[in-house]
Amino acid sequence: MKWSWKTGVLVVAVILTGCQKHRAVTAPAVTVNAIEVIQQDYPWMMEYPGQAAGSLDVQIRAQVGGILQARLYNEGEFVAAGKQLFQIDDKEYKVALEKARGTLSQARAEVKRTQRAYQRMKTLRAQNAVSQQDYDNALSAYETARADVQVAEAGVSDAQINLGYTRVTAPISGIAGPEQQTVGSLISVEGDSGLLTTLVQIDPLYVNFSMPGSQFERLTQGYRDGTIAMGDDANPDMLKPEAYRVTSATQVPIYVEVILANGKIYPQRGKLVFFDSSENTQTSSIAIKAEIPNPSRTRELIPGQFVRVRLVGAVFKRAVLVPSSALLSSANGFTAYVIGEEGRLEARAVEAHLQNNMYMVSSGLKAGERVVSGGLSKLRPGQVVSPHLQPFEVELPAQTPEAGLDNGRGMAALEQTIEEAEMPDAQVLPGVSAAVSSGTAVSSSPVTVR
Repeated sequence: MKWSWKTGVLVVAVILTGCQKHRAVTAPAVTVNAIEVIQQDYPWMMEYPGQAAGSLDVQIRAQVGGILQARLYNEGEFVAAGKQLFQIDDKEYKVALEKARGTLSQARAEVKRTQRAYQRMKTLRAQNAVSQQDYDNALSAYETARADVQVAEAGVSDAQINLGYTRVTAPISGIAGPEQQTVGSLISVEGDSGLLTTLVQIDPLYVNFSMPGSQFERLTQGYRDGTIAMGDDANPDMLKPEAYRVTSATQVPIYVEVILANGKIYPQRGKLVFFDSSENTQTSSIAIKAEIPNPSRTRELIPGQFVRVRLVGAVFKRAVLVPSSALLSSANGFTAYVIGEEGRLEARAVEAHLQNNMYMVSSGLKAGERVVSGGLSKLRPGQVVSPHLQPFEVELPAQTPEAGLDNGRGMAALEQTIEEAEMPDAQVLPGVSAAVSSGTAVSSSPVTVR
């Protein structure tokens, strides 16, 4: 064979190329952390900001005018329904009652007189001793007297009601607010002077919050297509508002946990009682109301307080789960690096949403596949890696309520102070007996519910 300088150059080039290929193949693989995609049922515990409110917020107003004689409760204390709160001067109403009773007695006496006259006329008319006109006049007088008795009886009832209204009592059990009118003031039924105080019912309490429309749509769509279960899967009406209402802590298709400002979970579970019929166009959210029992009437949760609301009971069925470190987020969506044969990386587009620091994958991955976890921005498709498989287990969120605030001082001491107080700030006009509530009249206090 005849060699030339061109042949030698070609041989050298082939040898160098072979060496470069050998070095590329034998380059050490990059060690990466990896996890195995899992599939299991996973609770969807939704959490939102909310605000507590009393289940009833009642204005206590005077139904009759007069001088306010006494306030008979402690401002800010819990009062039971029926407890007397205020006493309005009742002297003129007692006089009015006696006057009405006197009018009734006169009317009854007139009935007896006209009845006797009518009976005489009736006998004489039978003997044709009086004219028909005289008979008719006697009958009309008797019937008019009977009607006057009914009017007088109504007048007595009206006077009794007005006298009863001088004793202003609590129409509901709740926390009494500050007095709006001081003792000695002239109270008028009309205008602002008629407002005496307010009562807020704290058992149960309401918590108002909003759910983003996108989440509500995901919840309803997931239930329809079977990927989300809520309580009784056989109930096709589960997403109707009435389906969320529960009657006891043992029947909880969907229930509510309230997280207090100190991070503790309020001991009582709540139930959903209201869904708005339409979405708020400004906030793209749906207003929801939860009812929270408060049987011990503690003030760990009080009206106006800002809390966090957690909905518990919805479950993703056979959800595909990966940790947040296993997905690379970009403007085009999520990307996962799947480890294929011989450790070669495959960049795969993934659809997922974050739930409790965990990504729930709706498409792009399946259970059992190995994906890189961490350091994704340094990797490239087709790169060969040496996976270090790490254990990946999903820890289910705790659903057991923790004890609320109870440090032996604070709220407990405040409750004890209020309960043991013997009305130190109750007010009575000088010269007026403190036992103003011993009257026999019963009040039906007027209220305005806001």
